[in-house]
Amino acid sequence: MSDAAIHARGLTKRFGDFTAVDHIDLDVRPGEIFGFLGANGAGKTTAIKMFIGLLKPTEGEASVAGFDVYRKSASIRRHIGYMSQRFSLYNDLTVLENIRFYGGVYGLRRKELEQRGDEMIAHLGLEQHKDTRLSELPLGWKQKLAFSVALIHDPRIVFLDEPTGGVDPITRRQFWEMIYAAADRGITVFVTTHYMDEAEYCHRVSIMVDGVMAACATPEELKRQFSAASMDEVFYQLARAGQRTE
Repeated sequence: MSDAAIHARGLTKRFGDFTAVDHIDLDVRPGEIFGFLGANGAGKTTAIKMFIGLLKPTEGEASVAGFDVYRKSASIRRHIGYMSQRFSLYNDLTVLENIRFYGGVYGLRRKELEQRGDEMIAHLGLEQHKDTRLSELPLGWKQKLAFSVALIHDPRIVFLDEPTGGVDPITRRQFWEMIYAAADRGITVFVTTHYMDEAEYCHRVSIMVDGVMAACATPEELKRQFSAASMDEVFYQLARAGQRTE
């Protein structure tokens, strides 16, 4: 078994005649901030669903937090956190109710949940808003709360699917400070983003094109490899060759 936090060899997912993810190889190290990039339709979301146990691969091998994706999906879900841009928390619940709900889902006992919930609210400066419905909070506060909730059970890995979409630049920077703090605690961060400046913040970056992993290296190595001044240029060179869109 690989020591990598996320390991894949020949990982493939087909839907009928359509190959969404085509034999990708990947090893993400513990505590690494790994950027998983690609244009719409490149296969990113399908790959993530396989890693978190929501989709069975068609072929290949993969493990997450040391657990096989074919046989141990329930164990994987106990050791990861997940945050989606489209859906993470419940807008009709208050801040505190969301924390208690997800803490319960992640299996925290009441005393531990109360302690961590209080610490989280204080750290985020939401003491005056703990009984406020989420729908009444600014998007940036929602996103930071969602990230914190995804870490409430001390997962080994957190998957972030376009977590900063739609928020202002200051909030994005604050969010990345939270990501760095998590990585400093040894948590592996697997993040997708459409903001190429955010790719520069990652330890390593992969770029998917039409279901294939077209490149994987540090941002600096990729810029040298493609003679590019920025990750925007790297992404454009690779993505423009893609044939499919969502």
